[in-house]
Amino acid sequence: MQGSAVRRTRVLVLPALVTALVTALALAVAGCGASHRATDKPVAATDSPTRTDAPTGLEDVAMPRPGKVKTPLFTQDLLVFSQDPLPKDVVTAIKGVKGVQAAEQFSMASFYVEEQQVTYAAINPDTFRRYLPAAAAQDTEVWDRVADGELGVTPTIRDAVAVHDDTVQMGNGKDAPLMHIGALTPLNDQLHTPFINAVVNEKWGPKLHMPTGNALLISTGNADPVALRPTIAGLAGDKATVLVLGPGRNLDPHAALTAVLTGGSVAQAVGSFTYTVNPDGSVNPDPRWIRDYIRTEQVPILGAVRCNKAMLPQLRAALQDVVKLGLASKIHPNEYGGCYVPRYIGHDPSQGLSFHTWGTAIDLNVAENQRGTAGTMDRNVVAIFRKWGFNWGGTWRYTDPMHFEMAQLVAVR
Repeated sequence: MQGSAVRRTRVLVLPALVTALVTALALAVAGCGASHRATDKPVAATDSPTRTDAPTGLEDVAMPRPGKVKTPLFTQDLLVFSQDPLPKDVVTAIKGVKGVQAAEQFSMASFYVEEQQVTYAAINPDTFRRYLPAAAAQDTEVWDRVADGELGVTPTIRDAVAVHDDTVQMGNGKDAPLMHIGALTPLNDQLHTPFINAVVNEKWGPKLHMPTGNALLISTGNADPVALRPTIAGLAGDKATVLVLGPGRNLDPHAALTAVLTGGSVAQAVGSFTYTVNPDGSVNPDPRWIRDYIRTEQVPILGAVRCNKAMLPQLRAALQDVVKLGLASKIHPNEYGGCYVPRYIGHDPSQGLSFHTWGTAIDLNVAENQRGTAGTMDRNVVAIFRKWGFNWGGTWRYTDPMHFEMAQLVAVR
């Protein structure tokens, strides 16, 4: 799905997809201040329509329908998640570790819609479901429709990211694909914070620019996953996260977590990284990524700013136009809220990474433009930033009028 090509498809909401996957690695909500998730309104529980025929227009991403689930089912004990595809020899070595009962390789990444993160997986529906609780694994309707090429999401994510016509843009980039929601089913939402909250079948992975096979779900059966983790981490390499799954298991502040972003050309330009967490809710991205992507440079009006190198030319161009049009007084340097600010939203690890962690968002005129308000941002300034490829948070369903984020790569001459 290159450039501005758009594909529409129906969405099936998965019952219980996320029940066994947990919080700590979630890249979660982007934003500037306190978090806001669109979970307050109730989700209408409706049955998925029974259908025996595959949808049209998805033939190039359809897989054979899996039918009834194969046995045995496996436990979810360890998750390996890397910035890069896991090499075949590494996967083979991990599968050969004494105590590993089974392992399922798939692709995993995240994208942002407004201030909502969606962590999604491109999977083989026939084999991946064997690592889920029995009720979810046995739901043939769900896995047949994923195999057909449709998208599976949870009701919480549907409420948070769908627009009025029940479509979802798979990323904040203007060239991110657009998909249509088709059905909702009930979900037992008595969960810890959701982790994987959407799935597509593995044929979608290349079209969505996901790293192929960068995740591995491991079952250790009766063996202790905590004891196996150091060996598996050594095999996975320094670009990978290895988490012990289960409530309360992923609280190690020294564990290196992984951030992989998709959702258009901007996501490809800003890079992926591992990071560690500080007690105050700030994070420490890999110094190699900081060296390669983060720059401190001078721009009009604001002076020195520290941002992602992919955004700086467009930010400078936008501010130059603001000055040329006599609007410099509309931006207040003493109310600049930052650009590269690596932290969790609200400094709360359960809320996930702020989009500022990538250094591709900027907060302006903070005092008069708080979350949930119309704000006072000059609309001519907004128009200039939009011209230079930025989205503005003032139009979001839960407004953030101080916030501009790069959503399109624009050539600057």
